[in-house]
Amino acid sequence: MRTAYRVETVRAAEAALKARLPEGALMQRAAAGLAAACCSLLGKGRVYGARVALLVGSGDNGGDALYAGARLARRGAGVTAVLLGDRAHEGGLAALRAAGGRVVDSAHDDPFEPLAAADLVLDGITGIGGQGGLRPDAVPVARAARGSDAVLVAVDLPSGVDADTGEVAGEALRADVTVTFGTYKPGLLVDPARSYTGALRLVDIGLGGELPGVADLEALQHQDVARLLPVPGAESDKYRRGVLGVVAGSARYPGAAVLAVEGALRGGAGAVRYVGPAADAVIAAHPETLVHPGPPDRAGRVQAWVVGPGLGDEPGVAEVLASDVPVLVDADGLRGLDPSLVRARSAPTVLTPHAGEAAALLGATRAEVEAGRLAAVRELAARFGATVLLKGSTTLVCGAGTEAASGAAVAGGAVRVNPTGTGWLATAGSGDVLSGLAGSLLAAGLRPVDAASCAAYLHGLAARRASAGGPVTAGEVAGALGGAWRDVTAGL
Repeated sequence: MRTAYRVETVRAAEAALKARLPEGALMQRAAAGLAAACCSLLGKGRVYGARVALLVGSGDNGGDALYAGARLARRGAGVTAVLLGDRAHEGGLAALRAAGGRVVDSAHDDPFEPLAAADLVLDGITGIGGQGGLRPDAVPVARAARGSDAVLVAVDLPSGVDADTGEVAGEALRADVTVTFGTYKPGLLVDPARSYTGALRLVDIGLGGELPGVADLEALQHQDVARLLPVPGAESDKYRRGVLGVVAGSARYPGAAVLAVEGALRGGAGAVRYVGPAADAVIAAHPETLVHPGPPDRAGRVQAWVVGPGLGDEPGVAEVLASDVPVLVDADGLRGLDPSLVRARSAPTVLTPHAGEAAALLGATRAEVEAGRLAAVRELAARFGATVLLKGSTTLVCGAGTEAASGAAVAGGAVRVNPTGTGWLATAGSGDVLSGLAGSLLAAGLRPVDAASCAAYLHGLAARRASAGGPVTAGEVAGALGGAWRDVTAGL
């Protein structure tokens, strides 16, 4: 599992480690890892004679770049540091000059000349403590670096992005590769900042023993999902495997019911009970489905409910929320949802909004949600006391939170960021498949956070398999879920 920590936590861990190391040792570890990454990017045998430009700010981030530049210069690269701050790390400057590197002060010299011929540019303008976008005087140089033919490598994180939130408040430098130190930072894994990081590499500098056990952000990997997915035993029957109730579809949107049921069936549900007006369409597509005219509380025993996909103005949300089993609310079920109704439930609730639906629930704009996805998912989880899966370019899952007396949101543990998916997944009906899949995992007994994050992982993986780089339909995504499941569990 990838884990990410906020700047405050990283700073404390660094301070604890520095206290046990010789002065400057931690920066040298970072510089050594950074230089090694640059050598691999330049290619075997191409470091000697390569032209490297360093964009150097005032902080330790600039020091990392300078020391890495000195290492590259000692291997025969032509290294030029472009100083963009009012000061630079003295030890790093001395090391670069001693190794034969050149220094250009942007206040007095031409900062663009070293960039025009560079093979590789190191972005050491601002570090993890940077606030807001790039300073105005750094913007032209950053644009020139981005417009060059050089490989652009960000030091720890791209300058201009927020390390804690992933927000981009102004102009930022878009990297080809980001080399980060010690641990991942939340902003590197969450859009919009994630789109600025390029390929992500982690350099181990020994922080592991100093970091707390609970991270601020988590990203599941194959082995994590494999351990969580339910596996039927020899004595399992369809009821023990989990029965999911689905309240979805309408005369206008019968396909939403079909897709939600298919997501549930392919997600391992032992049986699916469907309640709603699209029974004929559901039975035609999936004759194994158990259908009932309603209301939901008369449909038979279930271990979890999914309500909302394509529901339109059909009833069912209040009845399902009144049940004593886990409930997933999606799409039309989210319209005008009352937080007090959700918070009063004795069983867990999962909400799966996209950015527009989240904005309506929060009384915000869609742009505000997209710009601050971490804050939005935490606020929703706290306001509703529910696990929230916020769909989008970066799908986030936050456990049920609480609201402090001040009204501030208190997140329910680490937020999980989904690492799978493809832009082609932005297609009609894909969310209905995800709802059914997540609901089946709830019915199987997974914790809400695990059910939601595993469903997002498999859903994204299935989309990649079905798409193979091209357009994909929601039905094709559902059809690829079995293969995605097998991929994940192949190593067990």
